[in-house]
Amino acid sequence: MNRTTAKHLIERYFRQLTEGCGNGNCKNELCASCRDFQPLDKNSAAVRALELCKINAKLCEPKAPSTESDAQPADLNKRDFSDIHYLTENTVFMILSVCEEEGDYSALIRVIGKVFSNAGALVKSFRKEPIAAEALPRDEAQQESGQIGTSFSSADACEVTVDIDSVRRVYDRLQTMDQAEAALVNALVYLTPNVELDLEYLDAYETNPDYLNIFIILMENGNLHSPEYLEVALPQLCKAMSKLPVSALARLSKLWSKYDLPHLRRMMETFQQLITFTVVSQEYNAENLVNDDETVVAACKCLKVVFYASLVGGDVDVEHNEDDDSEESDSDELTLHELLGEERLYKKGPQVDPLEKELGVRPVDSRKPLIPFEDFVNESLNDVVEMDKDFTFFKVDAETKFSFQTCPFILNVVTKNQGLYYDNRIRMYSERRLTALYSMVQGQQPNPYLKLKVRRDHIIDDALVRLEMISMENPSDLKKQLFVEFEGEQGVDEGGVSKEFFQLVLEEIFNPDIGMFTYDDDTKLFWFNSSSLENEAQYTLVGIVLGLAIYNNCILDVHFPMVVYRKLMGKRGTYLDLPDSHPVLYQSLKELLDYGGNVEEDMALTFQISHTDLFGSPVLYDLKEEGEDIPVSKENRQEFVELYADYILNKGVERQFQAFKKGFLMVTSESPMKYLFRPEEVELLICGSRNLDFEALEKTTEYDGGYSKDSQVIKDFWETIHSFGQEQKKMFLQFTTGTDRAPVGGLGKLKMIIAKNGPDTDRLPTSHTCFNALLLPEYSSKEKLRERLLKAITYAKGFGML
Repeated sequence: MNRTTAKHLIERYFRQLTEGCGNGNCKNELCASCRDFQPLDKNSAAVRALELCKINAKLCEPKAPSTESDAQPADLNKRDFSDIHYLTENTVFMILSVCEEEGDYSALIRVIGKVFSNAGALVKSFRKEPIAAEALPRDEAQQESGQIGTSFSSADACEVTVDIDSVRRVYDRLQTMDQAEAALVNALVYLTPNVELDLEYLDAYETNPDYLNIFIILMENGNLHSPEYLEVALPQLCKAMSKLPVSALARLSKLWSKYDLPHLRRMMETFQQLITFTVVSQEYNAENLVNDDETVVAACKCLKVVFYASLVGGDVDVEHNEDDDSEESDSDELTLHELLGEERLYKKGPQVDPLEKELGVRPVDSRKPLIPFEDFVNESLNDVVEMDKDFTFFKVDAETKFSFQTCPFILNVVTKNQGLYYDNRIRMYSERRLTALYSMVQGQQPNPYLKLKVRRDHIIDDALVRLEMISMENPSDLKKQLFVEFEGEQGVDEGGVSKEFFQLVLEEIFNPDIGMFTYDDDTKLFWFNSSSLENEAQYTLVGIVLGLAIYNNCILDVHFPMVVYRKLMGKRGTYLDLPDSHPVLYQSLKELLDYGGNVEEDMALTFQISHTDLFGSPVLYDLKEEGEDIPVSKENRQEFVELYADYILNKGVERQFQAFKKGFLMVTSESPMKYLFRPEEVELLICGSRNLDFEALEKTTEYDGGYSKDSQVIKDFWETIHSFGQEQKKMFLQFTTGTDRAPVGGLGKLKMIIAKNGPDTDRLPTSHTCFNALLLPEYSSKEKLRERLLKAITYAKGFGML
C-alpha cells in the first residue's frame, strides 16, 4: 500500500470515528453513527484510526450526500427533521415557525446542534444563490463582487459562497432565545477540535476551499465575546482558525475588509477581550511565559487577520515606494558570525510577515486604517510580556516559539522599544567580541567602542571626518557602543557626554545660516534645502547621527515633518504629505483642484514651476518635457499637482535625502526597526515625547543620600518645579537628563534620582546626566532653592552636567 492510499484510508477511518457514516441504523461498533459507539476526542480518534488501518477493520460506506433539492424534508410541518443535513435561512425560519406553533423548540435546538457541530454540514449551509457572471456587464459584475452577500467573480481572491446577510438575519433571530444560544456554544465546543485536526493533519482547506465558510459563519455570531464563549468555545475557535493556511487567512482579511465598520470592530473587540480575559485570569512569570499560552497566541494570530483587514479596507498607498538599493548582494563567503554559529541572531534585513506578503500591503502603506492603530494595542498583554525572552524567540527560536514581535500591532511603543534595545545591545556586545577576536589574531590593541574625540569649536568637522573614515573603512564599527570625548575636558562618557555631543552637532547642522535645511516659521519644522551648497557627506552625517541616537537610546531635539520618517521607511512623498511639510503650498494646490471655473484661462499655469535658490534667485523646473508649453487645465490638473508634490518632496531633494538615508541605514539596516515600528513611532524613538507630565516624574523619582519624599527640601523642590513655566521645565530636563524631551512612554519612565549633596550652601545644584541624577544641597528655604536651581539650569551648558 502506498503512502497516498494509506493516508486516504486513515482519513476515512478518522471521519468514521468522529462523524460516522450517516446511517441511523448502522450496526458497525467502530462507527460514530452506531448507537452503541462511545464518542472519542480528536486525539484518541486519530490514534484509533491508525490502529484500524493496520488491521484492515470494517469500513462503512458513507451515505450518499443528498442534493440540494431533496436534502430538505418534503413536509416541514412534521416534527421529525432528521433529514436536514445543512441549513438555509428559509429552513431555520420554517422550523422556527413550526416550533412556535407547538410551543416546543427542542426540534430547532437539535437541528442547530447537529449542523453547527458538523464541519461538513456547516460548509454546505447558508449558500447564496449563484449569479452567472455572463449575465452581468463587466463593470456591474465587478461591483457586485465587492458587496457582501452577493456573488464574487471567480477571479476575486475573497470569493465566498456564504450568503452573509442571510447568516446575520438567522443569528439575530436565534440570539433572542437562550436555548439556542446554549446549543450554539455546545456545538462550537464539539466542532472546533475536529476542525483544528482537519486543518492541521488532513489539509481540509486545500482539499475544499469552501472549508473557510465555517469560520465566516461562526465569526458572524455577535455574542462570541460573552462569558458563555470566553472560557472554552472562543479559545478553541481561535486555535482552529490559527491553523488555516496563509492563503485562507488572506481571503478572510480581504472579505472582512469589505465589512462595514461596526462588524469589523466587533470582531477586533472579540479577540481583544479574549486576550485580556486570559491574561488577567492567569499569572505569568519567567517560567510560565505568556508566549506559551495557546489561547493568547491563537487570539493574537486571529487579531492579525482583522488588523490587515483594517489596513486593506482603509486608505492605502501601495505605490510610491522608494527604490530599495540598500540590500547587499549575497556572498558565498562565510561571515565570522556564521563561523561562530550565530548567523540566526545576526541575520540581515527586516523580516516580512507572510500575511503581509500574501496581501501585498504593509502598515507603512496605510494612510488611514478602518480602525485606528491604537485600538489594536493590548495594554494588559504588554504588562506581562517578558521582552528579553520574547526577543530571543523572535531572533533565534522563531520556528519553535511564538514571539509577540511577529504581531507588532498589539505592542505599544514602550514594549517594542525594549525589543529594539535588546537587539542593539546584543549587536554592540557582538562587535566587542569580534574586535577582541581580531585583535588577538592580529596582535593589535582592541578597540571595542565607537570612540569620537572632538573639539567643541570644530565639532562638525571633527565628527564628519571621523565618521566618514569609519563608514568607508569599517562600517560595522558604527554598531559599537558610542563613547564621546571633548578635547581638553576630563570625564568618562556614561551617556551624558554623548547626549551633549548629539545636541551640539544638531544645533550647528540645523543652523539656518549653514543652509543645509530650510526652516518654516509657521510649522516650526525643517526641510532639506534643495539649493544647499553643502556636500553629501554632511547629510550622511546627519543620517548617521539619527541612527546612532536610536542605536544608543538617546533622544534628539529634531524637528522634521512626518514625510521624512515615511521616506526613511521606504515610501515616497505624495500630495497627501504636503499639509504637514508645506501647508501653504498644499492649500494652493488644493484650491487648484477644487476650482470650478476655467482653470486654463483664469490661472494661466504651465507644467513649469519656479523656486528660489540659496541666494534668492529664481530657478525654473519643467515638471514634464517642454513643460513651459503645456498649460494646466481642468483635465490635467491632478497630474500637475502630483508632479509638483513629487518634485518638492522627492526629486528636488533627492541628492540630499539619499545621502541622509544612506547614513541612517549604515546604523539601522540590520535592525528590526523597520519591521516593528510605523513612521510616527520612529519619530517618537528619535525625538521623544513632547508631552511633559511632571506629576508622573514625581511619582517615579527615587531619593538617595538621606532624602525621602517627605523631606522638606524635596517638598519645596517639587512645588518649585510645578510652578515653572513650560520653557523652564524643559531647561530643567535638559540640565538633569541632557535632553528636553520625555523618553518613549513619558516622564514616568525616566527614573530620575535626587541625591543629597551636603548641607545648606551657596553652591549650585549639579547633575549626572548619564544617571539622570540631580545633586541637590539641603537649602535652608524654598526661595533660596528656587533661585539656585534657576541659575543652574539657565547657565548649565558646558558645565554642571557630568
